Amino acid sequence: MKPEDKIYLAGHRGMVGSAILRNLKKHGFTNVIVRTREELDLCDGQAVDAFIEQEKPDCIINAAARVGGIYANSTYPAEFIHENLASAHNLVHSAWRHGVQRLLFLGSSCIYPRRAQQPMNEDALLSGPLEPTNEAYAIAKIAGLKLCQHYRTQYGVLYHSVMPTNLYGPHDNYHPDNSHVLPALIARFHQAKEEGWPEVVLWGTGRAQREFLHVDDLAEGVFMILQHPNPPDVVNVGFGKDITISELARMVQQAIGYEGKITFDSFKPDGTPRKALDISKIKTLGWEPTITLEAGIAQTYQDFLKEKEAGILRSH
Repeated sequence: MKPEDKIYLAGHRGMVGSAILRNLKKHGFTNVIVRTREELDLCDGQAVDAFIEQEKPDCIINAAARVGGIYANSTYPAEFIHENLASAHNLVHSAWRHGVQRLLFLGSSCIYPRRAQQPMNEDALLSGPLEPTNEAYAIAKIAGLKLCQHYRTQYGVLYHSVMPTNLYGPHDNYHPDNSHVLPALIARFHQAKEEGWPEVVLWGTGRAQREFLHVDDLAEGVFMILQHPNPPDVVNVGFGKDITISELARMVQQAIGYEGKITFDSFKPDGTPRKALDISKIKTLGWEPTITLEAGIAQTYQDFLKEKEAGILRSH
């Protein structure tokens, strides 16, 4: 991929897409086209096809997705599978129809089986049952990466995928029910500090293990993979180390300065017991993360405060 290439970045207003856009600009890529959801509905196959035919990008980066935590995935499974399936299919098929030679699809570590051997490498895909609380989202993401893999095999196009771990950073979604665990903790502890709560009650046992990667590290990984002339079909992008939700909560508590008590509601689900990625493949390609979790959480909390003060905090 060269700086003069025309790139269509889908999902540029989300946390991941906005980080990729910042990274592309940092590396001198100025011919990046974007569209809001109002301007282009990726679930509308005819609209997507007409757009790709008109713009004829050299490369498509699909960072668009409907995302959320355990509550959102469990409450809206139909929307999660429909929207993510439709957008993946429409972009891949239209890209192929109109001669787009390169497409990068962003998946998720939730594609791997609930009981996959840890840390999970790319070969764990489809080796066992999925986590029930995010099955709809996972199936849509698996379909997206398989679309890329099979179009690449049959038609010789360079369509490939990256599987990020849990991400966090600027422009995250802080909705109290629909957000992921780390932004939910930041919002909850901030509110507790501001309102003087004596206690914060969190879902689950606190023993589930997760890894977290700052979205700017992901964006650099995506950029590196896009420079590779023949990348693998699927590449994990993670931090390489996980922690328990209890440890994470105390880390966020310390970053925010909340001095109350933390209690876990063990009657609520933990989700997948452990979800850590084997990142040896991407390391051999020349990338590894640079932002520590402690520094990343502190930076993200400052971004949260700035976005809240500016009235642009995402909470939907």
